[in-house]
Amino acid sequence: MGVGTVGATGVLRVYLGAAPGVGKTFRMLEEGHRRRDRGTDVVIAFVESHGRRKTEALTDGLELIPRLRRSYRGTEFTEMDLDAVLARRPKVALVDELAHTNIPGGRHAKRWQDVQTLLAAGINVITTVNIQHLESLNDVVQKITGVVQRETVPDEVVRRADQIELVDMTAEALRRRMAHGNIYAPEKIDAALANYFRVGNLTALRELALLWLADRVDEGLQRYRADHGLGGVWETRERVVVALTGGPEGDTLIRRAARIAVHAGGGGGDVLAVHVTRSDGLTGADPAELAAQRRLVESLGGSYHLVVGDDIPTALLDFARAQNATQLVLGTSRRSWASRLLGGRGIGETVTAGSGDIDVHLVTHPYASHGQRLPPTRTRLPPRRLLAAELAAWLAPPTITAILTQLRGELNLTSQALLFLLVVLGVARIGGLIPALLAAVSSSLLLNYYFIPPIHALSIADPNNVIALVVFVLVALTVASVVDIAVRATQRAARASAEALTLSMLAGSVLRGEDAIPALLDRSRETFAMASATLLGQTDTDILADPAASDDPQRWVTLGVAGAPPARTPAQADVTVAVGPGAVLALRGRVLPAADQRVLTAFGAHVAAALDRDQLARQAAQAKPAMEADRMRTALLAAVSHDLRAPLAAAKAAVSSLRSPGLTWSAEDTAELLATAEESLDRLTRLVENLLDMSRLQTGALSLHQEPVALDEIIPIALDGLRPEADSVRWHPAPELPAVLADPVLLERVIANLVANALRYSPPQHPPVLTASTLADRVELRVVDRGPGIPEADWDRVFAPFQRLGDRDNTTGLGLGLALSRGLIEAMGGSLDPEDTPGGGLTMVITLPASPSHPPSPSPPAQAASAELSA
Repeated sequence: MGVGTVGATGVLRVYLGAAPGVGKTFRMLEEGHRRRDRGTDVVIAFVESHGRRKTEALTDGLELIPRLRRSYRGTEFTEMDLDAVLARRPKVALVDELAHTNIPGGRHAKRWQDVQTLLAAGINVITTVNIQHLESLNDVVQKITGVVQRETVPDEVVRRADQIELVDMTAEALRRRMAHGNIYAPEKIDAALANYFRVGNLTALRELALLWLADRVDEGLQRYRADHGLGGVWETRERVVVALTGGPEGDTLIRRAARIAVHAGGGGGDVLAVHVTRSDGLTGADPAELAAQRRLVESLGGSYHLVVGDDIPTALLDFARAQNATQLVLGTSRRSWASRLLGGRGIGETVTAGSGDIDVHLVTHPYASHGQRLPPTRTRLPPRRLLAAELAAWLAPPTITAILTQLRGELNLTSQALLFLLVVLGVARIGGLIPALLAAVSSSLLLNYYFIPPIHALSIADPNNVIALVVFVLVALTVASVVDIAVRATQRAARASAEALTLSMLAGSVLRGEDAIPALLDRSRETFAMASATLLGQTDTDILADPAASDDPQRWVTLGVAGAPPARTPAQADVTVAVGPGAVLALRGRVLPAADQRVLTAFGAHVAAALDRDQLARQAAQAKPAMEADRMRTALLAAVSHDLRAPLAAAKAAVSSLRSPGLTWSAEDTAELLATAEESLDRLTRLVENLLDMSRLQTGALSLHQEPVALDEIIPIALDGLRPEADSVRWHPAPELPAVLADPVLLERVIANLVANALRYSPPQHPPVLTASTLADRVELRVVDRGPGIPEADWDRVFAPFQRLGDRDNTTGLGLGLALSRGLIEAMGGSLDPEDTPGGGLTMVITLPASPSHPPSPSPPAQAASAELSA
């Protein structure tokens, strides 16, 4: 990806890795062998193998420039001999670890400056660097891994390389490589896997590397287009907008848009779902349906957006253009053919006409021509239909007159009158009674003047024709009134049907669970086109009896809100409805007509039902601690029957034997009986202390004395109490480990308990290991064992009080150890969680806040501190 060069003539190739151990140095050496085999003069200017046999084997056959030795603070280090490489002047130089900090005394402070010197001398350079060493990402990497990267390289140095190749590997594969000993020495594997090489860390670093390289590729593409004078827009990334109405066809549209993005964008297109909420009337969008569609689009990697607009086609196109969309997906109209005939051009046609460069897809679905929008109640027909009917009343009768005049002699008067009657019915169907009355009068006059003898006169010669004309007018008016009544009845029926559908959706919202009230508030806001919907609760029971209280914010509390700005009191709302004792649903935005107030009252009833359900849920939650306490007491009584009685019985038997007047004991026997009594009483003391601490945790009465605690000081104390068994336990603290904020006595008990468990289940050849590391502002202490482990499904069960699991020794205690340990750690503001140990076993992770008043100790030289993480 040619993006310029660092030097005047030299060419720079960079192997970029997401983490140590992915194989950058290996790939660099392979490239060196390929070029050597092609006859290119290649030398190894500097390679750091870190003792990896396969990497060292690749250095064979390549000329190696001897390293330069320098002393620093009494220690000898080796560096790349820049002067020797310049004197040798190879065609290609292999230089490992671009971000390395040189030992003081050389020509440059950084290795990347050495590389620039080689490039300026006309020497091509192949080098390696990890993503965590790029200057712009240094703070991001520190937040992810908790490790400060002190060796960095400016992004511009890497960005201007002629070739950047990503050496990629999945997190799981890299951890397997680590566990097999292919990266670090065996004694460092457990600590590395538990700290820097977590799956989450490696995945995040891999994403950073991919995104950074993708930006560099785009820069190269833009530079290429500029260099070659290529104008216009290259749609290298598809952005597909899909319009959602809240109807059931949304799932079909979302999946179709996702397929379009995948096929059109080569798998990298973006999907943006948008729902336009109208602000000038009621809408039929179901919040639950929209919520489900939002989850669907997000699960497919897209995003969901909500736009408010009166003109839906304009709002869709404005959003699509603002998002630089290339394609727009809409469903075919759910209106019936008659609605499309009378209502004019639909949303899809309007969007297509104004889309310009945006491709529009109209997707068919099973719900086409089946509208479900809640129609507003009208006391009159829409102005557009009234205007169309009035025009038809004035133009249709003359038009039919002109046609019948040409057919004079072929049709009799009866046929002519029926055709005029048909015109009157059509006008009535479009505009109701008033335009039909105008059409009936004008049709009767035209029929009389042009077709009833005497022709071209308004007089009627035959009395029968007078009767026919009067009957024509009466029939026309009667039929027009019937049609008008039927049209209005159809509108009312459609309104009632839509209201029933809305109320059924509300009933489903109440039954859906914890989000019922937010869904109802959102639904009420959208259905009635309000700016906000707020659920207000009273602070005292007499508030509604006091008219002045409705404007006092101190006497109301907000229980839920959707939209903005919310109403803080009923007086600030445009519409209010009581939703039960002590609660009011307040809507802001506009005043509702009486017909909509009826539906709003139903909303209020459903909100009241949801409030009642939430109150019952809160009462059940309040009763749960009492149930847990009862269960605890029951388990305690069952455990005490043996675990407390056994040490008491042993101690009493030992003391009674010593005090027996008829028995004489030797000094050895006396010492043994006293030791038995002491051991039993110590066991009893531990059990009672655990019970008391658990009781204090349950009641919130545990007294803590938190202070900065150094793990280097507390862990040896905890291990001393477990000797001689704990002599084999290994402790590997991370460098620059800060103190933790904890109660030292309680933390010692927790560590001792976890180590005792690990010792109990670890095989002799694999003793437990303790490691510690920092992650952001917290410290993680890991107790790692190589025992049989615990299935993940049982991880939560091991922390339950009085739980030993089926494979535990039921004579060793009450089963309070892990439950008490987690409770104590959580009381100190931390957490205790299990993890699988790579290779088998269980790892207990204690996470505690780092003490801000005790920063890490000064670090060693940068070369020694970060050599391994640069690999």
